[in-house]
Amino acid sequence: MDTKFSEDIIPLSDLKVNPGKVVRHAEATRRPILLTSRGRGVAVVQGLEEYERNEEERAFVKAIAQGLMDIKEGNTVTLEDAKRRFGVK
Repeated sequence: MDTKFSEDIIPLSDLKVNPGKVVRHAEATRRPILLTSRGRGVAVVQGLEEYERNEEERAFVKAIAQGLMDIKEGNTVTLEDAKRRFGVK
């Protein structure tokens, strides 16, 4: 998801004039759009599908990082203990 600066940065006034066009662009390109006011970034518009996918990926990576930290800190259980805890035979 590479930002195309010529297409994905728009003034906030453009959103006010034609919000549907901005949203359709975000959904069609699957890229976030940076909204600016007086030349400074103020917000991002992103399609819902992309947002949800990014959130799922973020949660997955966070869980992996937590698991690696647990291993490093010795917070582990044996396979037999895990099976017993979850009632797996």
